[in-house]
Amino acid sequence: MKSLEGRVAVVAGASRGAGRGIALALGSAGCTVYAVGRTSRAGAPATDGAPGTVEDTAEAVTDRGGRGVAVVADCGDPLQAAAVVDRVRQEQGRLDVLANAVWGGHDGVVTPADLEAAWGRPFWEQPARQWATMMTAGPCAYYLMTAYAIPLMLEGRGGLIVGLTDGIADDGKGGSADEIVSGGQYQGQLLWELSHHCINRLLAWMSVETRKKKIAVVTLMPGFMQTERVLRHMTSDKVKKMYRFDLSESTEYVGRAVAALATDPKVMRHTGRIHFVADLAQEYGFTDVDGRAVPRFRPFS
Repeated sequence: MKSLEGRVAVVAGASRGAGRGIALALGSAGCTVYAVGRTSRAGAPATDGAPGTVEDTAEAVTDRGGRGVAVVADCGDPLQAAAVVDRVRQEQGRLDVLANAVWGGHDGVVTPADLEAAWGRPFWEQPARQWATMMTAGPCAYYLMTAYAIPLMLEGRGGLIVGLTDGIADDGKGGSADEIVSGGQYQGQLLWELSHHCINRLLAWMSVETRKKKIAVVTLMPGFMQTERVLRHMTSDKVKKMYRFDLSESTEYVGRAVAALATDPKVMRHTGRIHFVADLAQEYGFTDVDGRAVPRFRPFS
């Protein structure tokens, strides 16, 4: 029997990127995975042409030995977020894992140059739509999916909720992710940074209310992930060297962290904290898909 056979997960933001990696890892463990996202074969593609749909992910989950269910929904919309959980309740009667990987920072971006130009300007010169792309398709979606998922988890007397953050790199001093982020400095992109600080505090404070209900809320900090968008931009050895692609990891590395947490009967010891995926790999003994134990991301090492 696979370790997560009989369990049910919702992965929000599963069309591509980390969400897809999480869905695939859970599928490999035998889980039933609801792959939720906005990009569908029947709808408009991502504005920058990035590949991936919820149907692609759901089919890949099934190919891995789990059961994939594609759900087209905008998790930043209250009605659509609630409908996702209602469907899971009707079809499965339980929910064991919620993985929040929604991110809209590329909405409206067409080329890499567009993204780089926006990143380098002060916040008063940024397009107003970035509030929605960074905050609604980010911490707001995390909040909505979690708020709707918890009542169903309570019916099963427990569960695991994870969310992804960004902007925390190993400081070379052995500090935990919580210690590093608390002393972090402004990195130059106001809404990007604000959205991730919101995610960090949101999940930490949620864990205070869920702890007694045996629902673990864990924030994960991956390294430099080989997402579909990243791979499209790694066009030369010069670019790869510039961004330290040699230190990168697959999106399934964070997925394996989620699967390990979901099978840990003592997972509550991790609740309320930010964890480097690399640290969890050491603790649980998993590797990346190529067999590497990828260490914490240290771009300036």
